Amino acid sequence: MSDEHSVSSKKSYQTQLSKRSWNTSQDASESTSRHLMPEREAHQTPEVAKREEVNILRAKILVALIILLAACGAGNIIAAQFVDVNRLAADDASIESQAASENTLQNTSWPFYAVPDWSIKAQKLAMLTGVSDATVSMYPIVQIDEMDEFNAFAAQAVPKWYQESVENENNDMTAEEFWSKTIPFIFNITFDSENNPQIAPPTGLNESIPVLHTYPLRFDEELGIMTTMYERATLGGFMSQVNIARALRKPTIGFTALIDGHNSFPGSQIMQPIYDTANANTGDNKMVAVTLIRLHWLDYFKNLLTAGESGIVVVLEGSCEGQFAQESLGQEDWLTFVMSYRIDGQNAEYLGDSDLHNPKYDGMGVEDIFVDLGVDESQLPAGSCVPVMTLHVYPSKDLEKSFQTNNAAIYTAVVAVIFIFTSLVFLLYDYFVRRRQTKVMERILRQDKIVANVFPTAIRDRLYKSQRNLGDYTDLPNSGFNDGFEELDFEGDSNISGAAPLADLFPSVTVVFADIAGFTAWSSAREPQQVFVLLETIYGAFDKIAYRHNVFKVETVGDCYVAAVGLPEPVDNHAPVACKFARDCLKKMKEVTLKLEVSLGPDTGDLDLRTGIHR
Repeated sequence: MSDEHSVSSKKSYQTQLSKRSWNTSQDASESTSRHLMPEREAHQTPEVAKREEVNILRAKILVALIILLAACGAGNIIAAQFVDVNRLAADDASIESQAASENTLQNTSWPFYAVPDWSIKAQKLAMLTGVSDATVSMYPIVQIDEMDEFNAFAAQAVPKWYQESVENENNDMTAEEFWSKTIPFIFNITFDSENNPQIAPPTGLNESIPVLHTYPLRFDEELGIMTTMYERATLGGFMSQVNIARALRKPTIGFTALIDGHNSFPGSQIMQPIYDTANANTGDNKMVAVTLIRLHWLDYFKNLLTAGESGIVVVLEGSCEGQFAQESLGQEDWLTFVMSYRIDGQNAEYLGDSDLHNPKYDGMGVEDIFVDLGVDESQLPAGSCVPVMTLHVYPSKDLEKSFQTNNAAIYTAVVAVIFIFTSLVFLLYDYFVRRRQTKVMERILRQDKIVANVFPTAIRDRLYKSQRNLGDYTDLPNSGFNDGFEELDFEGDSNISGAAPLADLFPSVTVVFADIAGFTAWSSAREPQQVFVLLETIYGAFDKIAYRHNVFKVETVGDCYVAAVGLPEPVDNHAPVACKFARDCLKKMKEVTLKLEVSLGPDTGDLDLRTGIHR
């Protein structure tokens, strides 16, 4: 199984492979010692009523039941354990410089340069990623006219590092078995019309970039061959990253699709350029090879949390769009730059190639820049991109449930019962208080209405004030809430309130007398109800006229209406006002009697009004 490729038509290809004889007759180049290292990543009432209102307690109860969701800061737990890809790149730069120095000291030339103890060095670098299935590869850049010589060099160098890798990795296969499954020249894979793989030397290239070293040592179980010597310069996605590294003269990172059996999972590849001299920034040196670290993001998110911490959704988002990435040998496909994973303890699950977190938890998300190599985009080749990777961490429904217990419901229920019981007690108390207060208010309003009909407003207010001066109502015995006025005694020598009589002198007053002429004869022939209707209608109309002229109604005696002008408030032109009042009453009398003829009889219109004015 290989995380770099997969193809269909396994049986067809294996049959083809078994019949193929490899030509290994190239001349071997002179054996030399060659070394290389890999890379890292809101009614007005009487005064008595107002005083009663002040003494009434109003209970207002508000009961609110709130259940809070506590979200754990799992984002910090994950972020603290992520590998620093920038540090890996920095380590790669150091290794690249060391490799270039060793190459110069040993007076060897590229691309004829192998790495002793490759497996040990690559293993250390892979361990830094924190990913168990990370792969490390080295790709020398071979000029077209050097391909034959490089094939001969590889035929001698590859078996040696195979042997070193088998010993270091404790592989079940021997170096000879690995070499027997290796194609001993730079090869490419194409597909015929029936989608069968065809192996042949690459053509139409400006330069060749084959695989020379890989870690861990493994072969493709689908094809049954090693990927050593496989040509990568024919893959646009790979070459795009090579050109970026060549232009920037620094490490790059990109997305890629990695194969696990028949399934494809998104991952990333970190590329570090290697130069023929130790200093990569001189501008005179030449990029002669690249090292590449590939890692599954699925494996990357494993073993981050402890057991019991689960339900974390991680969304990894890249800033690039529309970049090619390798998906299988000889084939490429567009790769999404948004991936979603779910982390449950030490396990991780790939959810899909889009943002699949629950939008309900948007406000609880934690995000941070995960990888930013600080690339100057103006230096990039046209149409290329080095992604800035952003990590988003969200809770899930399962995480929410893990913080929900029955204790909260029990405590809430107990508090709710206490509040409800307290509310009922206050509401019951308020009900009885309101009922008592309503009775008191009804009695006070009835008495106030009687007093208002008997006395003018000014006299009424003086009566209330006089009564208050005699003592506070709330101090009366046998009255928990004060039933109103003290019972009045109209017998004996006592006056109404026990205080001095209320009497005022009004020297300038005009009195108006008005009685109904013919009323005695008319009323003797009518029912009492009809007499009442007549008097009520006429006196009601006179009351409105009196109100309009500011005339004080004194009393009505039978069919006689008595009013005065100049009291209780003095009026300078009291006589003219009285005359106007009498005039309006005469006119209104005619209108009212004519309207009442229909209901009270035809002789009702014969009634007349006699007025008298005394000044």
